[in-house]
Amino acid sequence: MKTFKYIFLSAVTCLSLNSCELLQPDDIVNPNVSEDTFLSSANAMQAWVNGANRSFAESIGSYCELMEILSDNYYNNYSQSSKVFDIPRILYTDSDVTKLQRYIGTMRESADYGINTVAAADPATTQDELFNLYYIKAYAYILGGEYFLALPDKNGGEVKTWDEYLQTALTVLDDALDYAATDEDKAFIHTLKARAYYRLGDRTNASNEAQTSLSLSPEFVKQVQFDGDNGVTNSIQQATWGTWFQPLPRLDFLDPKYFQITSTEERSISIGKAEENYLILAEASLAGNDEVGAKNYMKQLLSLVQSRPVQSNINDQLEGRFNGGYKHFPNSSEYKVAASEGESFRLGLVLDRQAPHLISIPYISGTSVTETMIDEASGIDETLELVYLMRQEIFFAEGRRVADLGIRMPVCEVEAANTPSAADYLEALIPSFIPLNQGMDEFVMDENAKEVVIRYNMNKVIVENKSSEYVAPFFN
Repeated sequence: MKTFKYIFLSAVTCLSLNSCELLQPDDIVNPNVSEDTFLSSANAMQAWVNGANRSFAESIGSYCELMEILSDNYYNNYSQSSKVFDIPRILYTDSDVTKLQRYIGTMRESADYGINTVAAADPATTQDELFNLYYIKAYAYILGGEYFLALPDKNGGEVKTWDEYLQTALTVLDDALDYAATDEDKAFIHTLKARAYYRLGDRTNASNEAQTSLSLSPEFVKQVQFDGDNGVTNSIQQATWGTWFQPLPRLDFLDPKYFQITSTEERSISIGKAEENYLILAEASLAGNDEVGAKNYMKQLLSLVQSRPVQSNINDQLEGRFNGGYKHFPNSSEYKVAASEGESFRLGLVLDRQAPHLISIPYISGTSVTETMIDEASGIDETLELVYLMRQEIFFAEGRRVADLGIRMPVCEVEAANTPSAADYLEALIPSFIPLNQGMDEFVMDENAKEVVIRYNMNKVIVENKSSEYVAPFFN
C-alpha cells in the first residue's frame, strides 16, 4: 500500500496540480513532495480530490470507449482501439482487460486514501469533498460488479465475486448519503443503489430506491467533466467524433453524443440520471405482470427524454460512414432500417450528414420510441423488448450496454499470477446467445433500395433469454 501512495501521489495528484485548470488547487507550487509534506500542506484534500476526479474522468472515458465496442452499439471501423472486443473475444491476457481492472483499483484506492488518510490530516476537509470520494469509491465497486466475474477488493487481496462487489457498493453508497448535501446528490446516490439492486435482481429494493430518487429529483443528471484545454480528454469522444467507431445503423441518429463545437471541447459523460429509475420501475412492473403500470412508467420516461436538450447545427460533414474503414454504413436519411430479418422498416434512424446538411443530436438522452409504439406493444415480451430498446438508446455511448447483454470480463493475467483465488475466473463470460465473429455488428445494406437489415435484434435476443441467469435480472 505504501508503494501505491507514492506512485499515485506523484503520477496522478501531482499531475493534476500543475496541468489542469478545471481540477487545479491554488496553493501548491512544487508537487514533487513526500507523503508527509503533502499531508501537512494547505488544501491537501482539495488537491487529492482534484487528482481523484481527473483520474476518475479519464477512467470513465476509457470504460465507455471499450465497453461500447464490446457491445452491439458500435463497430470499430478503423485501426485504433481494440479490434478483438468487437468479435467479442476477451482474454485474461489482453492489456485492455488489465487496464480496465487497474482503473477500478485506482478509483477504490485513491478514494480510500483520501477518506482515511488525507481527511484526518486536513482540518479543512469539506462534506462535499468526502461525498465526492465516497461516490468514486462506490462507482468503482459498481463497475467491478457489472463488468467483471470477480476482482480483488483491496491491494493484494483475494478476489471477490461480482455480486459481492455490488453488495459492497451498496454499503459505500450508504456512507455517501451521509455527506450528500442536496436533493440532486441524494437522488444520484439512490439511483446508483437502484442500479446495484437491479443488477442483483432485487426487484423490491431496486424499485424502492428508484422511487426515492424520483421523489427527490425527477430530472437530475450527474456527469463527469473533462478539460480539453488542459489535457483531460474524453477518449470515447475521440473515437466517435472522429471516424474510428461506427454506430449500429438503428442508432445512427444518436451519434456522435460527444461532439465538438470548439477545437478543444471535451463533452461530459453521464454517470447517473433520472431516466434510469423509470427504466427500472418499468421492468419491475413487467416482472410483476403489470403491463399497464410498465407502460405508464415508459410514458413518463418518454416525457423526460423529450425534455432533454438537443444540440442543433452540428457540422458532421467529415463523417462519411466509411472514411477508409473496413465496411460501409448508411449515410442518408433515405435509408430505412429493420432491427432484424422480417421486422418492419423504420425511417428517421439514419441522418443526412453530408454538405450542406447539419445535424441535431440529443446529448443527455434520446430515443426513437414513441407513445404510439408503447401503446401498440402487446404482452410482456413485446413491452420488455421496447424497454430494452429504450435502455439501449438512453444509455447509448455511456458504456452500459455490455451489462445488459450479460457479458463479463475475467480477472487479468497480472492479478491471476499473484492471487490463487483468481484461478476460477480467468475465462470471460460470453453467454451462448451472444453472436460471435462480429455478428452483433452485422447488417445487410441495399444501396439501391436504401434499406438496411440488421442481422440480430439484440433486444429481442435479451427477451428471448430473459429466464437465463445472465440478462433481465428481475426475470430469473
